[in-house]
Amino acid sequence: MKGHCEICGKAVAFGHNVSHSNRKTNRVWRPNIQKALLVVGGAPTKVQACTRCIRTNRKQAATV
Repeated sequence: MKGHCEICGKAVAFGHNVSHSNRKTNRVWRPNIQKALLVVGGAPTKVQACTRCIRTNRKQAATV
């Protein structure tokens, strides 16, 4: 899977786990990227999108 959402651009984020003693270890936050068939620009298109964008797209498509 790609590391970013094709709709919103959400991508991998880096940071630290911080323990009680304040030791820091590296960690990664990855977006939940899924392949989906979404209506983009009025036409169904296969995209790799985060689950938030997939949900938002389905809600907007249902109200139109």
